[in-house]
Amino acid sequence: MRILIAPDKFKGSLTAVEAAAAIAEGALRVYPDAVTTQFPVADGGEGTLEAAVAAGYEERINAVVGPILAPIGAAWALRKDGSGATTAVIETAQASGLAHMEPTPENSLRAHSYGCGQLIAAALDAGATEIVLGVGGSAMTDGGSGALRALGLKPLDAAGNVVPLGGGSLADAVSLDVSGLDPRLSAVTFRIAVDVQSPLYGATGAAHVFGRQKGADDDAVEKLDAGLRNWASLLREATGRDVNVPGAGAAGGFPASFLAFTRATLEGGFALVAALTGLAERLADADLVITGEGSMDAQSLTGKAPIALAEAARDRGIPVVAVAGRILVTPEELAEHGVVAAAQLLDVAPSPQDAMSDAGKYLVWATRQVLEGA
Repeated sequence: MRILIAPDKFKGSLTAVEAAAAIAEGALRVYPDAVTTQFPVADGGEGTLEAAVAAGYEERINAVVGPILAPIGAAWALRKDGSGATTAVIETAQASGLAHMEPTPENSLRAHSYGCGQLIAAALDAGATEIVLGVGGSAMTDGGSGALRALGLKPLDAAGNVVPLGGGSLADAVSLDVSGLDPRLSAVTFRIAVDVQSPLYGATGAAHVFGRQKGADDDAVEKLDAGLRNWASLLREATGRDVNVPGAGAAGGFPASFLAFTRATLEGGFALVAALTGLAERLADADLVITGEGSMDAQSLTGKAPIALAEAARDRGIPVVAVAGRILVTPEELAEHGVVAAAQLLDVAPSPQDAMSDAGKYLVWATRQVLEGA
């Protein structure tokens, strides 16, 4: 039997790579002669970089400016193919993630994407012809302005001074100096993994929908939304492009700047990562797929990586087993998406706390349990 083991991360407990190793151990206890392939998946947010590295991309680390100016080390990945194309994979969370910032109202206004721009510059230096951006877990609501700042753009105030970094300063910008913008941007294709449909600004935009989880209070949300509205106006004046489109509100509006100044497309996260990592080829060789994630719930059924994978396997006639930290949907709902059997860590762990703190051990047990009963 050939088993493809393709989980997403178990957030707060295991990376996707660690989860795959635990599931493989459990599977081999039931099918000791099976050939297992560990292949972490992601849906374009956090974990995208890890999935790319597991699929053969070369991981690199650069020192960059974090979301509130403290220096950090940020990983990204690169791969050259036989045709001479070079693809870079960058996660906004690596350089400008919420994990690098205390979410307070003040920080929500200060947070910026400058470090992401530094990673893009590093990718350009390495010869990237295509840059894939995963935009989950971000700290900023700056419309991608910080990233463009790192690439040579200067937003100016009425006195001709460069405005401070951060979404809280965007409302003060009255013009854009594009003379120093890196010319290499025009020759690169950007593919941005986006699954949310929020526009850049407005009641359903980046600030109102996501600002509070980044520390913004009511006043900060209004300031950030006003800044994004002004930023969209400046981008439209500079490029003629309307960036207040569905999906532009992801990652604090990060895609907007690249929709304006580059050849950028917004793509569904799972499909993009699947194509990037060669998932279809892996599925072609599989007799069974085992997937999983920390919480399998109603949101999972809307196209998160494990369920999207299950649907792809189902369409090829391959049975899918799921193992999750907890499962909040019914077996019938899972079956509609191709999952023939499922188990949760809460079935084998003595408490939710144990399931979180020793997830690897209980993932081995749960995998063995569901395969023996399948």
